Amino acid sequence: MGDAYEQTRFILETIEKALRELDADLSHVVRTRMFVTDISKWEEIGKAHGEFFREIQPVATMVEVKALIDPRLLVEIEVEAIV
Repeated sequence: MGDAYEQTRFILETIEKALRELDADLSHVVRTRMFVTDISKWEEIGKAHGEFFREIQPVATMVEVKALIDPRLLVEIEVEAIV
């Protein structure tokens, strides 16, 4: 499953693919919510987020949670997109 950076990249690649299926892209994303199990990894997660969203800059929230449904998961991301 990788580290927090790799998991974040994987999630955002998956989101990007899903948006393409709707004839949309990341520029349609207006908000991201990131749930993380270790807030001290915020720089790794933020780095991956920035690589995908660069100048788009959606509103972003990062919240530390006790656990995610699968203990191997370090990051879960929700996005809101206007298409």
